[in-house]
Amino acid sequence: MSKPTCYESEITQFLHQYRDKHPGVEERQLEGRARLWDKAQDLELQERLRAARVPQRPYVYQND
Repeated sequence: MSKPTCYESEITQFLHQYRDKHPGVEERQLEGRARLWDKAQDLELQERLRAARVPQRPYVYQND
Protein backbone atom coordinates (compact mmCIF):
# COMPACT_ATOMS: atom_id res chain seq x y z
CA MET A 1 0.00 0.00 0.00
CA SER A 2 1.44 3.40 -0.96
CA LYS A 3 1.71 6.28 1.46
CA PRO A 4 -0.63 9.21 0.65
CA THR A 5 1.18 12.40 -0.32
CA CYS A 6 0.41 15.79 1.18
CA TYR A 7 -1.00 18.49 -1.03
CA GLU A 8 1.37 21.36 -1.84
CA SER A 9 0.10 24.39 -3.68
CA GLU A 10 1.89 25.66 -6.76
CA ILE A 11 3.13 28.65 -4.76
CA THR A 12 4.65 26.39 -2.09
CA GLN A 13 6.30 24.27 -4.78
CA PHE A 14 7.67 27.40 -6.46
CA LEU A 15 9.09 28.69 -3.16
CA HIS A 16 10.80 25.39 -2.46
CA GLN A 17 12.30 25.34 -5.96
CA TYR A 18 13.38 28.98 -5.68
CA ARG A 19 15.17 28.35 -2.38
CA ASP A 20 16.91 25.33 -3.91
CA LYS A 21 18.08 27.33 -6.95
CA HIS A 22 19.05 30.47 -4.96
CA PRO A 23 20.99 29.47 -1.87
CA GLY A 24 21.46 32.27 0.64
CA VAL A 25 18.18 34.03 -0.11
CA GLU A 26 16.93 33.53 3.45
CA GLU A 27 20.09 35.10 4.88
CA ARG A 28 19.66 38.13 2.60
CA GLN A 29 16.04 38.44 3.70
CA LEU A 30 17.09 38.47 7.34
CA GLU A 31 19.76 41.10 6.60
CA GLY A 32 17.17 43.29 4.88
CA ARG A 33 14.75 42.91 7.76
CA ALA A 34 17.47 43.86 10.25
CA ARG A 35 18.36 46.92 8.18
CA LEU A 36 14.78 48.19 7.98
CA TRP A 37 12.84 46.89 10.97
CA ASP A 38 14.93 45.45 13.78
CA LYS A 39 15.99 48.70 15.45
CA ALA A 40 16.76 49.48 19.07
CA GLN A 41 13.91 51.34 20.72
CA ASP A 42 14.37 54.56 22.72
CA LEU A 43 11.75 54.21 25.43
CA GLU A 44 12.29 57.72 26.84
CA LEU A 45 11.73 59.27 23.42
CA GLN A 46 8.57 57.20 22.91
CA GLU A 47 7.22 58.35 26.29
CA ARG A 48 7.95 62.03 25.49
CA LEU A 49 6.22 61.70 22.11
CA ARG A 50 3.24 59.99 23.71
CA ALA A 51 2.97 62.75 26.35
CA ALA A 52 3.20 65.50 23.70
CA ARG A 53 0.25 64.23 21.66
CA VAL A 54 -2.68 66.57 21.22
CA PRO A 55 -6.04 64.78 21.25
CA GLN A 56 -7.90 64.95 17.97
CA ARG A 57 -11.34 66.53 17.96
CA PRO A 58 -14.24 64.28 16.94
CA TYR A 59 -14.89 66.31 13.80
CA VAL A 60 -11.61 67.71 12.52
CA TYR A 61 -13.13 70.10 9.94
CA GLN A 62 -15.35 71.97 12.40
CA ASN A 63 -14.30 75.59 12.96
CA ASP A 64 -14.60 76.70 16.54
